[in-house]
Amino acid sequence: MRAALLVVMMFGLTAGSVGAQTSLETPPVGTLAQIMRGIYFPNSNIIFDTQMQDPDAEPEKNATGGTVSSTFAGIYTGWPVVENAALVLAEGASLINKPGRLCENGRMAPVQRYDWLKYSREMTDVGWAIYQAALEKDQEAVGELTNDLAQACDNCHRVYRSNAQGASLRCLGSGIILP
Repeated sequence: MRAALLVVMMFGLTAGSVGAQTSLETPPVGTLAQIMRGIYFPNSNIIFDTQMQDPDAEPEKNATGGTVSSTFAGIYTGWPVVENAALVLAEGASLINKPGRLCENGRMAPVQRYDWLKYSREMTDVGWAIYQAALEKDQEAVGELTNDLAQACDNCHRVYRSNAQGASLRCLGSGIILP
């Protein structure tokens, strides 16, 4: 009986340790502006490009003997690029909503404000919808969803980027806080 209890206890400790190891919480490194410029901006543009550029089209040939970026620029092409860009937009909320995230001006990002969370959820939802359309290789659906993507960006930007109050809410970090 004691041996069985010992085995159960050891398994429980091991399982708990594995669970703790799979959730590595790290403090934010970049500013909100850096996340926007490095993740949201380039990946949104990949999606916007599908309005005029068919992801199924033959990719352009890359220069050889150049930089690493130019040499390997064509490794991921077509619909996988659109899929990956959409997933990054959908997953980005976990980065921009990270507690302790700072804005470029040194203020805390408004990650606890109800409207901020609503806007980041809109981005997650539209990113997921675009991903689903990209899996279907549906250029028309992705093109239509770019309207929702632009709206999700604009909803947040109107308040937090260049709002009518002269950017008074820009990275204020206070206001309506969820319980």
